[in-house]
Amino acid sequence: MDLTTLTLIGVLGLLLGAGLAAGWARRAPSQVQTPELTALKEQLATHIAQLQAKEEQTLEMRQQREQVQRELEGLRQREVALTRELATLSTELDNERRHTQEKIQLLTQARESLSEQFRNLTNDILEDKSKRFTETNAVRLGELLGPLGLKIAEFQKKVEHVYDTEGRARSELAGQVKQLMELNQVLSADAKNLTQALKGSNKAQGNWGELILERVLEGSGLRKGHEYVVQESHTREDGSRAMPDVVIRLPDERFLVVDAKVSLVAYEQAATQEDERQREAAIKRHVESLRNHIRGLSSKNYQQIHDIRSLDFVMLFIPVEPAFMMAIAHDPDLYMEAWNRQVLLVSPSTLLFVLRTVEHLWRQEAQSRNAQDIASRGAELYDKLVGFVEDLDQLGERLGQAQKSYERARGKFSTGRGNLVRQAEMLRELGLRPTKTLPVAWTDAARDDDDAPSDTGATLPP
Repeated sequence: MDLTTLTLIGVLGLLLGAGLAAGWARRAPSQVQTPELTALKEQLATHIAQLQAKEEQTLEMRQQREQVQRELEGLRQREVALTRELATLSTELDNERRHTQEKIQLLTQARESLSEQFRNLTNDILEDKSKRFTETNAVRLGELLGPLGLKIAEFQKKVEHVYDTEGRARSELAGQVKQLMELNQVLSADAKNLTQALKGSNKAQGNWGELILERVLEGSGLRKGHEYVVQESHTREDGSRAMPDVVIRLPDERFLVVDAKVSLVAYEQAATQEDERQREAAIKRHVESLRNHIRGLSSKNYQQIHDIRSLDFVMLFIPVEPAFMMAIAHDPDLYMEAWNRQVLLVSPSTLLFVLRTVEHLWRQEAQSRNAQDIASRGAELYDKLVGFVEDLDQLGERLGQAQKSYERARGKFSTGRGNLVRQAEMLRELGLRPTKTLPVAWTDAARDDDDAPSDTGATLPP
């Protein structure tokens, strides 16, 4: 009943009282009876008191509604912040993917350009010098080109591997989004079993929480036994044993620990309690249970485990979203209290977001290693190219020297007056009957040079 209705009732009551009073006033003084007037006054006072009570009740309901609206606005602001953060990460992922694609394209173009230059250079050398290469030079060229060809093929395979890896990563991302949707459906279906699990023993609650945690891990894209391990035994510095529920590996040898042994008995009581006082008491027990569990996790000193010294946080996994929200809404300082103890409170949705971020970090780490490997192999390929060019220069110099030696030897043999070729031909002209003849080009050149004037004046006898 709103304030307008209550005001209307009050006005009607006042009018009724005024009308009755006026009626009594019109009656003869002898007919006025004091008890009746007193009763009317009491009724009027009762109506006024009821009106005031209704106004107070309406004010209290309005304050409760405003409180609910403020809480709803806080949840909406949190949703907007998470949505913006997700959009920012998606933009960064797209930018990184685009940069990687550009690097791959540049590397592919460089490989094709180098291959084309090598082919042109080799073809030019073979076409220009093929008639002058001896068997030794051919073997030497094969020794030079063989390792270089292997390096080019290896470089090509590496670039193709990076490209295929990027393509598979895009396909896996689409598949993981689909898995995320399916996982949300599975989590919604599992919520039906929540009531029975919460009403069970602590062991049943723990098993149910570990089941939800396992499904979140499976939907994160991380690999069991690689990026995370489940219930693996470790040794502390003092020799004691520890077995965290899940240990998540990060790049640069850093780790996260996930604990799923939280008790939700008090939450189940708060969720099913109809009495408001008992419900508030159950909520306080729920918050205190989480606070005690946070202190317990902080005192376990997972940082002293030899294998996971570089521990960033221990994540306290609350497998029920409403239980997480109820605790934070009732005690906003609980989150920071846990943070100061290096404990991070997470629900299925926030844990999945953290795990997706870890998976993205590992994918970036793999791409960075591939890029470094490509750069290293590119530098090695460039060094090989420098050595090949130096060997080609030396080979060209030796070929030039051989060409000059060949021309000098040919000049002595077939040019100049009285050269050996001309003298041999003159012997054949005198009646020598050999079984073979010299090439015409050699004999003509020798004849022309022999006919040229000479200071010696020496001639063969006719």
